[in-house]
Amino acid sequence: MMTLRSSRVAALLLLSAHLLHASALPAASSYEFTAYRMQQYNLQQDKRGCRGAIVVAEARSADDTTLTRRCVIMKLPDFTAERYLEAKRQNAAAVLILLPQNISTVPEDVIQGFMVSESEALKKETLMPVYVVHEDEQLLCMYAEVKLAAATKSASILVRVLRSMVTATAFQILVSNNSPIKAITDNSIITLEGVLPGVGEDPPTIVITAHYDSFGLAPWLAYGADSNGSGVTVLLELARLFQRLYSDPRNKAPYHLLFSLTGGGKYNFLGTKRWLEENMDHAESSLLHDSVAFVLCLDTLGSGDELFLHVSRPPKPGTPQYGFIQQLEEMISSRFPWVRFGTVHKKINLQESTVAWEHERYGMKHIPGFTLSHLEDPRSECRGSILDTMSQVDIRKLKRNTVIIAESLARYMYNLSDKGSPKEIQVFKGSLDILDSRLSALMNMLTTVPRATQLMDKEPQQTLLINSLEQEFKRYLQQVHRHAFRQDRKDPDVTFFDQMKQPMMMYRVKPAAFDLFLGGCIAGYLGVVYYAIQNFGSLYTKLKATVKSKQQ
Repeated sequence: MMTLRSSRVAALLLLSAHLLHASALPAASSYEFTAYRMQQYNLQQDKRGCRGAIVVAEARSADDTTLTRRCVIMKLPDFTAERYLEAKRQNAAAVLILLPQNISTVPEDVIQGFMVSESEALKKETLMPVYVVHEDEQLLCMYAEVKLAAATKSASILVRVLRSMVTATAFQILVSNNSPIKAITDNSIITLEGVLPGVGEDPPTIVITAHYDSFGLAPWLAYGADSNGSGVTVLLELARLFQRLYSDPRNKAPYHLLFSLTGGGKYNFLGTKRWLEENMDHAESSLLHDSVAFVLCLDTLGSGDELFLHVSRPPKPGTPQYGFIQQLEEMISSRFPWVRFGTVHKKINLQESTVAWEHERYGMKHIPGFTLSHLEDPRSECRGSILDTMSQVDIRKLKRNTVIIAESLARYMYNLSDKGSPKEIQVFKGSLDILDSRLSALMNMLTTVPRATQLMDKEPQQTLLINSLEQEFKRYLQQVHRHAFRQDRKDPDVTFFDQMKQPMMMYRVKPAAFDLFLGGCIAGYLGVVYYAIQNFGSLYTKLKATVKSKQQ
């Protein structure tokens, strides 16, 4: 009987050792990586984003039923508005989102679903820390194991207890920063402007503008390819094309062209607001004091087969706005009939604290303007996401939209309607052709570094990008100026907060139940050995008798 019991104990030990070996994933016992905190800002009195930064919690899958005081690990498909709100409801310690290294491999439906959830999360304030990290082998191993742990909770109680005691691995997530989160009070918003002077005495001015900054869940991961790297790219190419035209005095149009790149576009277009205040209220020599034909704002033009012209009030026949819209319609119907074009009318509500499009800032100063975009809804989640990378931009469609805008502008400025149709007269061809290589180079320049507003005047790479944009202006435009607008420290329009990038630690540990189980196994093993030594004679006699009986 004792021999049978000893055999059972030995078998259990072998099974335990096998389970321990089978459960081991190649995750390090400790691993440090960089995590990017969900942005935190106050837009006037409206508090948004993540207020927490410190994390000391065990990692759990989003599939787990118990998330209280746990760090919830999610991949892109896991991060839904429902699961995010459930983590908040259960008072989870934190949410950690794993971001693929290559966004272009992510299915479009997953991207759109994440963008919607990201937009919803950014609308409100949360005390729960939210971090985003790039996937790697160690983090994927952790994700797989916590996912497996959550799946086994549906098994029988015996299986769960055995696995918990023998194979379970706990991952501790740690962000320890003794410094409190501080407000950034010395931000400056940079705006660039440059001019192509027209011919004649006091000609009217056409303003072409785009905001260059980006927005997303984590500032350090917001590259803003379509919104609004595409708008900036179109503006820079228009500056090059019309500079080539204006370089010959015989080809100058009776219009000044004023180009501007503004910051703070994702925060109520603060750069545009401050630039207008300076030009309208203080700069007597500004072209905005003269006759402005219209303001063309470029926003999100790198994708889609639709173009929408957003206006605050429908333009009246005979106005410059109306004439330019006619040229757009004629150009699209003649050369690009598959592109759907429409005008979207939205009145400016002075009671609202935010504006939807950049042209509304001009409208408040009684300057006529509109915004051209492939988005119909200003609240689209595509206007601010960490997944807005180069994979969201189609260079062919970006070039097509550049052609539409450039040709329509030229036809309006040079009054070419009476001289032939858009198919018969093409201004930008041959040596004036729009180059795919230049559009790609500009987009790559803009998307190599994150362009979140709170980074643009602080970090070396972002400063270098602003300098590069300024050099592009100086190459093609005249009277180039750089404006740096600092906020009122006592009453800022927007307040940002630090600790946007943190070192995070992952520790692989075994639960206390495992130590108890392992101690029991060792004690059992020692008991078997002790019994064998104490009863060696009788065991040897029984074994010898058993062998003889088998031989006979």
